[in-house]
Amino acid sequence: MIGGGITGLAAAYRLRELAASREMPLEVTLLERSAHLGGALESIRREGFIFENGADSFLAEKPEARELVTRLGLEAELIRTRAEFRRTMVVRGGRLVEVPEGFSLMAPARLGPILASELFSPLGKLRIALEPFIPARRDGSEESLASFVTRRLGREVLDRVAQPLAGGIYTADPERLSITATMPRFVEMERRYGSVCKGLRAVERARGAAAKGDSGARWSLFLSLRSGVGAIPAAIAAKLGGSIRSATEVRSIERQGDFWRVHFDGGASEVADAVICAAPAFAAASILGAANGRLAKCLGEISYASAAVANMAFREADFPTPPKSFGFVVPIAERRRIIAGSLSSLKYENRAPAGFITARAFVGGVLQNEMMRQSDDDMIAAVRDEFRALLGISAAPQIAIVRRWPDSMPQYVVGHLARVAEIERLAAQIPAFALAGAAYRGVGIPDCIRGGEAVAEKIIAQVSEGR
Repeated sequence: MIGGGITGLAAAYRLRELAASREMPLEVTLLERSAHLGGALESIRREGFIFENGADSFLAEKPEARELVTRLGLEAELIRTRAEFRRTMVVRGGRLVEVPEGFSLMAPARLGPILASELFSPLGKLRIALEPFIPARRDGSEESLASFVTRRLGREVLDRVAQPLAGGIYTADPERLSITATMPRFVEMERRYGSVCKGLRAVERARGAAAKGDSGARWSLFLSLRSGVGAIPAAIAAKLGGSIRSATEVRSIERQGDFWRVHFDGGASEVADAVICAAPAFAAASILGAANGRLAKCLGEISYASAAVANMAFREADFPTPPKSFGFVVPIAERRRIIAGSLSSLKYENRAPAGFITARAFVGGVLQNEMMRQSDDDMIAAVRDEFRALLGISAAPQIAIVRRWPDSMPQYVVGHLARVAEIERLAAQIPAFALAGAAYRGVGIPDCIRGGEAVAEKIIAQVSEGR
């Protein structure tokens, strides 16, 4: 198992589960080049604070993460977002303006909140109201996020909401980001209902009907863990124990008869019956270069963006006005030096001692890559400048931590799904081998877990059959 991010850990753990259920002798070795396990899932506990250096939550509607948490015995740790702060702000003209109620990433389910919002101009509101009357696109060709949103809802929605909300998830350029690869449900809504707004209203009605008949616990849209999402990789690592080798870099793999030979940095090598590679696509390309040049070339064509997270702890008294939301996103048109700001201890309980608020800012991405060239001190200074301008915080943070994630976010550009289909076709021709990870069919925690567990099931079936 190459790669100790959440994908590789989930795959290794699933292999263990399947082998145990089938009473099958199986030795799993997980190889991670760094000393850190879990990839972008990294929680820091310091002086009563919990800081998330990467992802801080996962979607509740995708079951894979929640199910894995349950199997790990961590279900009691699950927490939902704090209801009183469940609103998102967007920077508009240097001020924080609330995203209208019912707005889902790029489109509204209801027109009323749009008409009352100061986020859009009168012409922008009129353009949104016309969306149900815009003819659906029927040619089936792939489209960028920018093209899709502009065509259906107008340029204001792209610039003021869709780019910072949707594009920000991928730290991407919306002019290149594939709508089909990243947000296919909106494409399906246009196909099925002829309108994204009509589709969102249909989804709202269906959810309302389901809620009336549901007497069980209902989760918020996002979930986390009381001790931080880093508890998930930590729990898997504890169960895998001595099967994990951190600070171990794989240089290459080659097929030798019915086995794989795995070559490590320094010249050592080992044999394996099967290999799962959950390293980033560019690392997988390097590892596979000698084994399959064509596959390596396809993998190398997937580009990545770099980003950083700045965590800070403030006293509540440092805020001139008590914050009332999870945080805010920043359109690139605002020409600021952060992508978004999040008030972590307002989003989830147990993130800060009484009298304090934890906050974090996201920096970098494709559209602001120059920020990654700054030192940690300069990055914190830039974040403080933005927080002073947007939130009125002039006090220095009690704690400030910068975590850089170089080449961490795969870019799902137009053409991504065709490239992934070719990668999967080529990988399927290689015996006892599989690829998984955020580079292919989803960057979220549930997506990565689903991909890791799927290849684990595929590989154990092949090993069982002696292939």
